[in-house]
Amino acid sequence: MKKTTMMLVMAGLMTACQQGPKVTEWVTTSYETPWQVNALAKVTNVVNDSLVIIDTQKTLQTVEGFGTCFNELGWNSLSQLSYDEIQGIMRELFEPGKGANLTMGRMPLGANDFSLDYYSYDETDGDFDLKDFSIDHDRQTLLPFVKAALSVQPHIKMFASPWCPPAWMKYNKHYACNSTAAIRKMVEERMAQLPDSVRHRMGGNSGILGWLSVDNGLPIDKVIPEGEDAFIQEPRYLDAYARYFGKFIDAYRGEGVVFQTVMPQNEFNSSQPYPACVWKPESLADFIGNYLGPEMEKRGVQVYYGTIERANLDLSHTVLNHPTASKYISGLGFQWAGKDALPALHAEYPNLPCYQTEQECGDGKNDWAGAMHSWNLMKHYFKYGVQAYFYWNTSLLEGGVSHWGWSQNSLVTVDKDNKTFRYTPEYYVLKHASHYVLPGAKLLDLSGSYADAMAFVNTDDSVVALVGNQTDHEQDVTLQLNGVNQTVTLAPNTLNTVVLK
Repeated sequence: MKKTTMMLVMAGLMTACQQGPKVTEWVTTSYETPWQVNALAKVTNVVNDSLVIIDTQKTLQTVEGFGTCFNELGWNSLSQLSYDEIQGIMRELFEPGKGANLTMGRMPLGANDFSLDYYSYDETDGDFDLKDFSIDHDRQTLLPFVKAALSVQPHIKMFASPWCPPAWMKYNKHYACNSTAAIRKMVEERMAQLPDSVRHRMGGNSGILGWLSVDNGLPIDKVIPEGEDAFIQEPRYLDAYARYFGKFIDAYRGEGVVFQTVMPQNEFNSSQPYPACVWKPESLADFIGNYLGPEMEKRGVQVYYGTIERANLDLSHTVLNHPTASKYISGLGFQWAGKDALPALHAEYPNLPCYQTEQECGDGKNDWAGAMHSWNLMKHYFKYGVQAYFYWNTSLLEGGVSHWGWSQNSLVTVDKDNKTFRYTPEYYVLKHASHYVLPGAKLLDLSGSYADAMAFVNTDDSVVALVGNQTDHEQDVTLQLNGVNQTVTLAPNTLNTVVLK
């Protein structure tokens, strides 16, 4: 080969290498130092044994978006801050391209466990014509909350689900299905069987029962257990409840808030001491197929089956294989133990989009362990097919205590006394994905020796790799994108986003 020819070949190879994918952004979060931008000079091409192989031809599901939930206690906490601070938080959460870049939202249809108290949109017993239906209650909390988000991101895709219907539509005429008195009795009986030293370490009866700070007033003989129907299974009640959904959709549209989707019941197998309503699966299927589905079809609103909070596949099969309900079910929603039903149901019903509907709520500590639990959950849900991912509490006061005494985590915490706020570690976990992974992105099927990672390819062909290091030592990880190696050194106990183009 002539010398000039050899030089041309070498120049061509060098140009090809220069045109290969390169790291363009690299952000790291630890508990102490969130969202640190790393110098790209730290990236090398030295191949390490910890290898993530990324092939942009191996695409999986398309991402619909990331979202959070609008709860009354969320707005109540934010209302402790100034107008400018609230607007700044809304921009950080929802403004396109700014912070978390959220594009989806969830809202309760009536009261939930993070409401200020129980309420519904029509508490007039026997009002089957729903003449007294009103969303006026929401004008103090949920409507301002949603509108504040829409003011910075007007294209939020919204879904709603009830925790509880109007109490008069339930057999026990009460918002709850379980009784705080019954729970206290059970705990006290079990505590009495423990040695005094163990009871003392657990805080005694008062410590264990502290989360039940509200006596819900439901008599023990009015408890409705899992596997039973709490909703009155009579046509006039079922018909009125479907129209109740419809009036909610219509009323919110009148306020400029459009819902694309509803789910018929939050956790229909959970008998809770806060707003809840258990259903037999065959009853839920009847409601969807003969009442809710047709009512939503009139409005162009999709019905997703959810929220699924149990791993029991038979419960879901009863609904999904129902001859009438199946005609109206456009997707599936999963949370909590429902994550263990996701792999099988996604495989069985591949044409139904799957949502993760509620990030597990934590304990109010907002620590790094909770953040890493959230990261591991996110990997699980995307691995098994979800297209949308929702955080739970957007904002809470420090400690995150609900009206019913349950402490939970949130994206933002507010110090009521000092009128200050902070973004929590779980906020940054969400932001590491949602800031970069845009609607229309596709999850990539990874291979290699390093498993603590996910990767997506956006519609502009940029690749977003999320890589964790849940060890106490530095970890060199090689990202091999379409055969080109880029190696980053991950600090201990960190989550990282690496963008390659």
